[in-house]
Amino acid sequence: MSDGITLHPVSWPPAPIRTERLVLRASEARDRAAFIELLASPEVHTYLGGPRQRDELERELPGVPERWPGSFVVELDGVMIGQILLRRASQRHRPAAVGKADLGYLFLPRAWGSGYAAEACAAALDWFDGVLPGEPVVLATQTANVGSLRLAAKLGFTEVERFHAWDAEQWLGLRPPVS
Repeated sequence: MSDGITLHPVSWPPAPIRTERLVLRASEARDRAAFIELLASPEVHTYLGGPRQRDELERELPGVPERWPGSFVVELDGVMIGQILLRRASQRHRPAAVGKADLGYLFLPRAWGSGYAAEACAAALDWFDGVLPGEPVVLATQTANVGSLRLAAKLGFTEVERFHAWDAEQWLGLRPPVS
């Protein structure tokens, strides 16, 4: 996919990343149902413009969904609970973000409130720092998404700007390069 992070000379997918409770890995065919649940969830997409239609996802999602550089499945006890995305911010983002790595994440509601997003995002950022040292990372979220703002702060992102897009106030944070 064209908005994946350039990972040369790193091969994709990397070996699975293991944390205390989670595994970050490339998607597999067994994740398809969880991707459909994730992408069709009204709760997950409250601040993301709304969910996609389940029947549309059933028709259009490939057998192995989201298998491109920078897309990690987050697995707990052998089952997908979310997705971490690292991709280059494009022209649709704010000028301060263009060309930088952009962190995104989606977790199923049953995984909320247990620290899984913080654990998985921290592991993905550690991996990123090892593969592409010295690169800053941005994160954008709606200011109304208080949980996402707390997670951004916990991960070391600081506000760069606020702007209005998609009928809501947005927040853009930057995590400086780790040396």
